[in-house]
Amino acid sequence: MKRDLTQLSSKTYDVLIVGGGIYGATAAWDATLRGLSVALVEKGDFGSATSSNSLKIVHGGLRYLQNADFKRMRESIRERRIMMQIAPHLVHPLPCVMPTYGYSIKSKEAMWIAMLLNDLISFDRNRLSDPQKHLPRGKIISKQECQQIIPGVEEKKLTGGAIWYDAQMYNSERLTLSFVLSAAEAGADVANYVKVTGFLMDDYRVMGVKAKDVLTGDGLEIRAKIVLNTGGPWAEQVLESLNSRRNHRVLWSSAMNLVTRQLIPKYALGLPGKPRLKAGKGITKKSSQLYFIAPWRNYSLIGTVHAPYYGSPDEYGVTEEQIQTFIDEINAAYPAANLKREDVYFFYGGLLPMAKVNKHTGEVKLLKHYRINDHKKQDGIEGLVSVIGVKYTTARDVSEKAINLVFKKLGKEPPQSMSAMTPVYGGDIEYFEEFLTQEIRGRANEFSPEIVQHLVYNYGSKYSEILKYLKNDRKWGDRVSDRYPVIKAEILYGIKEEMAQKLTDVLLRRTELGSAGNPGNECLKVCATIMAKELGWDAIRIQRELEEAKAVYFPKS
Repeated sequence: MKRDLTQLSSKTYDVLIVGGGIYGATAAWDATLRGLSVALVEKGDFGSATSSNSLKIVHGGLRYLQNADFKRMRESIRERRIMMQIAPHLVHPLPCVMPTYGYSIKSKEAMWIAMLLNDLISFDRNRLSDPQKHLPRGKIISKQECQQIIPGVEEKKLTGGAIWYDAQMYNSERLTLSFVLSAAEAGADVANYVKVTGFLMDDYRVMGVKAKDVLTGDGLEIRAKIVLNTGGPWAEQVLESLNSRRNHRVLWSSAMNLVTRQLIPKYALGLPGKPRLKAGKGITKKSSQLYFIAPWRNYSLIGTVHAPYYGSPDEYGVTEEQIQTFIDEINAAYPAANLKREDVYFFYGGLLPMAKVNKHTGEVKLLKHYRINDHKKQDGIEGLVSVIGVKYTTARDVSEKAINLVFKKLGKEPPQSMSAMTPVYGGDIEYFEEFLTQEIRGRANEFSPEIVQHLVYNYGSKYSEILKYLKNDRKWGDRVSDRYPVIKAEILYGIKEEMAQKLTDVLLRRTELGSAGNPGNECLKVCATIMAKELGWDAIRIQRELEEAKAVYFPKS
């Protein structure tokens, strides 16, 4: 995957996708598979904004039972199964548990019905050949079993617990990147750090975009028959140059998750939040907040807390006050966690579309349904489609629908989408456990099981591509740091084959070095030294990259 801006400017594409988060990545993959000529540009790095802010759960929509929203459940269940099938190295089953209390909606009886309905609605969840991806039926457990799984769980009125199964992304950043790599391998022209600054117009028809190379400041034009805007929180900024009378404003909420020391090792724990006091009136209001504490690698991911956000997406950042407030809320919901600030190794923040704010509790109500907007109908402007997505799990399905519309706007009948049945980059693995075991045995004389497992989980069937660099120099097989199973060849591969342009690209999205916290100064220097040699950085650039990387781990002041 090479960054070639001259190529982007040299032809007219069927579709140009603006925004390289999960929605843009899956759209590029789907469109390329169906034979369209595709370009994808992203103003930062691929998947560097909201798509990287995630609890990493690929969920089947159990919570939709509360509103009997079976359609959304079926969509989520289907996409969960597809994700495990096309990205078997990156998406794996995750057992979840929730304590039951009393005789209300949180009771054993209510959760038993919920487990039964969930199993019935997800009747086809295990239509996968790999038994490692099979999700067992939900079940109710005793009070004693619940206490064993959740040490220190609140005992007042505790009656037991409910267990069900979802899926989890081992590395959500690499999953997003895998769709981009897949699209590029199939013929799409993609580039990160290209910011769209306006549209190329012919009367009321969009003919492409004006753009800027963020790394050099150079301008360029990219022509396309259709422009698909998947800019997420930046989608409105992309549309500003249309000078449309229509208000394209979407309400946004901030969403924050924490990476902490591991609290519960094997299960994701669902916990209801404690009632809150309404500011200024001292009135206790019932909270509908549900927190999740999920095991991830050797850590816990805790989330998600939402708050209304009315500023520019460029100015958004997680603050120290928000982190401390979140810690207090988690400790109130689960006192046994006893979290302290030093237990928080990293924090993720992003913006999600919001429907409204509850005026009584101040709680955010997220937008339930995605939007695919044809601007011919909205603004009288042909050649432009915008997508507003609401969650990671169903991005592929929404993108398939968006590309169907693109075909229709091109005057073509949409061919069948193949993205639900085609493995992504690294996904050519029929039986995951068998593949992993074979590779560990086969590499026993070269690498420790820990390193091989790490490589397989991140790169899947493509992991041997990393090892090609060792043929000329065995030093590329050395660890970057004793703390992590990441080898130096991964840094080189990220630069040469995965378009890593900045130190943060390597730390956060090409490897797992920095996605759970600051890997340390020595590790940062090793990575920066490799990148400097490959990309021609001088001492000033190296220092700037190091400072930018370290700043990622500090909250916004």
